[in-house]
Amino acid sequence: MLRLHGLRCLMALSCLTIQARATDEGIEFFEKRIRPVLAEHCYRCHAAEFNEAKGGLTVDTREGLQRGGESGPAVVPGSPEDSLLLEALRYESLEMPPSGPLTKAQIADFETWISMGAPDPRDTVAMKISSREVVQIDWPAARQFWAFQKPRQEHPELATGAVIDLQVRTRLNEHQLTPNPPATPQVLLRRLCLTLTGLPPAPEQSAAFLAAAEQNLDAAVSELTSSLLASPQFGEHWAAMWLDISRYAEDQAHIVGNDKALFFPNAWRYRDWVISAFNTDLPYDQFVRLQLAADMVTPDDPADDVALGFIGLGPKYYRRNAPDVMADEWEDRVDVVTRGLLGLTVACARCHDHKFDPIPTEDYYALAGVFASTEMWNRPLNEDTKAEKNGHASNPDEALHIIRDQKVRDVNVYIRGNVENPGEIVPRRFLQILCDAPPVPFAQGSGRLELAEQIISADNPLAARVIVNRVWAALFGRGLAGTPSNFGALGERPTHPVLLDELASRLMQNNWSLKWLISEIVATRTWQQSSDLQAAAMEADPANLLLWRMNRRRLTVEQWRDSLLSVSGRLAAEIGGKSIQPDAPDGDRRTIYSERSRFQLNPLLAMYDLPDPNAHAASRIRTTTPLQKLFVLNHPFMEHQATALAELIRTQTTELPDQVDLAYQRVYLRQPLAEERSLGVQFVENNGWELYAQALLAANEFLILD
Repeated sequence: MLRLHGLRCLMALSCLTIQARATDEGIEFFEKRIRPVLAEHCYRCHAAEFNEAKGGLTVDTREGLQRGGESGPAVVPGSPEDSLLLEALRYESLEMPPSGPLTKAQIADFETWISMGAPDPRDTVAMKISSREVVQIDWPAARQFWAFQKPRQEHPELATGAVIDLQVRTRLNEHQLTPNPPATPQVLLRRLCLTLTGLPPAPEQSAAFLAAAEQNLDAAVSELTSSLLASPQFGEHWAAMWLDISRYAEDQAHIVGNDKALFFPNAWRYRDWVISAFNTDLPYDQFVRLQLAADMVTPDDPADDVALGFIGLGPKYYRRNAPDVMADEWEDRVDVVTRGLLGLTVACARCHDHKFDPIPTEDYYALAGVFASTEMWNRPLNEDTKAEKNGHASNPDEALHIIRDQKVRDVNVYIRGNVENPGEIVPRRFLQILCDAPPVPFAQGSGRLELAEQIISADNPLAARVIVNRVWAALFGRGLAGTPSNFGALGERPTHPVLLDELASRLMQNNWSLKWLISEIVATRTWQQSSDLQAAAMEADPANLLLWRMNRRRLTVEQWRDSLLSVSGRLAAEIGGKSIQPDAPDGDRRTIYSERSRFQLNPLLAMYDLPDPNAHAASRIRTTTPLQKLFVLNHPFMEHQATALAELIRTQTTELPDQVDLAYQRVYLRQPLAEERSLGVQFVENNGWELYAQALLAANEFLILD
């Protein structure tokens, strides 16, 4: 009963966590996609600020929309079909706005928003659309918030691993909880290999590690960790985290006919640069610096310019150079930089001062000016590449997709985000909340290099914390702060704030080395715990926020597909190169090389929760659907791997019981139980090896990481 109760608590808390993230994302969607349209098209006739409520309807508050007017509720959260507002926007009954219908994309946004539950933070009437009050922020008071305080070290005398274990055990003691015992060497072996390289251990790795672990487990873990960090497979695995953050993609969400002029056929070069950066342990501060301003940091080495794909591979829209189109593109750049590198939702201040964080609208447009002063550039690959007069490669297939400075300018505040209602001009500069004094305007071209330097400055309290939290989440399944791209007021507070500060400080002191950080964490008793459940601990801390055990996790799509290829003996060793389709039955390259499409994400990637690359992804949401198991049971890709595994097993031994043993060792890193062996032999005799191999690969034991 205790286990059942604990499981129910865990499920309930998981649901609450998902709901909290969904609410945060929903409010962001409202602020970006819904509020500006309401303000521009509806307020004049349906807003208290104008003393207008035609038909008894006001739309400038949440209550007004849901209460509705003479015809009934305008919005029914979660039910688009019952929402009169959507009927009116579609011109199905009333025709609103009367000046002309909204675009199909705008109407689709309203349908999406209502389906999300119509999240809406408004509880008072809005400001007049034709004017804007300047926000008054008490900056000293605002900087008392934890995320705006510089990280501090409380235990500089202790080794990093000791600090991690000390802080975790201190929090456990406060709640009268005890940590789990260490995981078995077999579990540690698989955990290390899959976490550091995304691949299961090879048979020779397993034999060497387990033999060494019998003599000295700590030494064996240390030696294996060093080997894995030095392998080229390390970068192939860890690059996936960054591709999610940078919303990496190779095309656009919209296409007119066969016009692919806005696509990125050589986007894979940026992906290869990210893989190389992780493999060479490029210091994180330089990693950021090059992605924002490589052309300014190393002007004599154009090979580094591929890093500029961080911005240069962002969404591009048709009707380029139209003010509203370019404003949308600036928002994408501001969003990926601030959420990705700073953990702040600055783009929420595009239409109004941020509702929860000390980020006035002027700060948003100060950063937007940086990207308004750049252009996306299809730079010719070499001197022989044909180029247009404007310097762009004539053929995108022969181009490097990056950015460059164009006419440098500061931009106006667009009141309520309306490009036809410009306010004052704001100089390009950094965020006020992250500056001790009034920020100095950028003066070097667009300001990209100055922006990068302020982001990775030791005086910036956020950059080191944010990347440490992301690495921690990749190693544990959850960050010390549960909202990795939102360290603001709506974000979750760190469960171990002292530890987060210690690691952020030490990362900067250790040359921003991510390999150093990873090696320190995996060497701890905290990371090496078993994932077993304790009834008392489950009752007190079902979500494992206090880290009394290791989190049991499902493999990512990359880890899972690569493991399938690995155990079946089909994984290609080739590093880098052009993109693949991951569900091709005979495909043998790692999943990191999959094409990422904004227009139509590959079904396998979408099915197993790869994020939509149209926008920055804070983390991956894990779903469990029937389609996933149907894929495992029926797809030719799975059948191909099962056939390869069966052939591999049959070539190594002829005795059926020995074949079953070998299959278990290869797939699960263990010997089968007597009953499992007996069932396996019986199944193969009746159904053949191919179906048995597919059953082994389809099992949860293969999919789950302890």
